[in-house]
Amino acid sequence: MSFPSIDKVATLGASALVLALLTWPVQAQEESQWGSGKNLYDKVCGQCHAPEVAVGTAIGGRGLPEAYVKFIVRNGFNAMPAFPASYIDDESIAQVTEYLATLPPATSQP
Repeated sequence: MSFPSIDKVATLGASALVLALLTWPVQAQEESQWGSGKNLYDKVCGQCHAPEVAVGTAIGGRGLPEAYVKFIVRNGFNAMPAFPASYIDDESIAQVTEYLATLPPATSQP
């Protein structure tokens, strides 16, 4: 039985390292800054949009499309400020849109 030379092992190891480093930014982009849509909603969105707070329009359970949520988050609307991608990344917007769909719609108050 023959073993590969140390040069071949070193070359394979270096190749694997280069490949891992090249794919690392792609993997990092797929992860969101906030970890989950619920976390983002609880820490940011819900501070105004939770029904019990009633500062901004209730957004839970309305079936808002991701493109709409992203547009409002990026550009702001009325008193809501715009949030740049450096503060809320696109993956987090997708996650919070999914989370909003799981919330019950706000009930009307007389």
